[in-house]
Amino acid sequence: MVEVTLLGKGTLAIRIGEWFRASPEFELVEVIPVVPEPAWSDSLAAWARDHDVHVVETGDYRDHPGAADGPRTGLAVSVFYDRIVRPSFIQRCDRILNLHNGPLPRYRGVAPINWALKNRESSHGVTIHEITPGIDDGPIVAQLQYSIYPARDEVCDVYARALAYGYVLFEQTMPILDSIEPRPQDDSQATYYSAADSERLGERRDFTRELSLARAAGG
Repeated sequence: MVEVTLLGKGTLAIRIGEWFRASPEFELVEVIPVVPEPAWSDSLAAWARDHDVHVVETGDYRDHPGAADGPRTGLAVSVFYDRIVRPSFIQRCDRILNLHNGPLPRYRGVAPINWALKNRESSHGVTIHEITPGIDDGPIVAQLQYSIYPARDEVCDVYARALAYGYVLFEQTMPILDSIEPRPQDDSQATYYSAADSERLGERRDFTRELSLARAAGG
């Protein structure tokens, strides 16, 4: 049985945690939540405590017992975790994966949904990829693309869609994970946005355009 560490936040991370708990091939042994957890989403830490799964209360992967000289981690899975994972932890994992809310190699970095709507894309995606020392640049394990509608969609609409498609991708990928050969990303096609770019999002900065305009007006 493969021991699993789950890093991240929110409803999708909880659904993935439930999948691991139900699987006969995996054992969810630890959760490393985003701290502080967002008030607008369900608490991964609370869910883990309710199910007697150990929680790293600081939310810092470096406080995980296997992060330095402890036992190795069989599989680590990141679902919207907000810290860059350093090589010292990556090397302690037999395998470490990230579920990213964008169609890599495009939309690496933060707020991929916001930027896709800002750029008036007609499609977006979710990607499972291996974590490397770079930012969202590891080999792709699986990917799914779906339609978005910038004329009508708010960020919250696409985010909800991404949670649903993200779970479908995860659920269909995990049973065949060992037979998938990850493919390197084409860096020539990559785009990247950092937190410093967020000011340029304008009306797409928040979950709805109304909230973004209120922020801009100081309301």
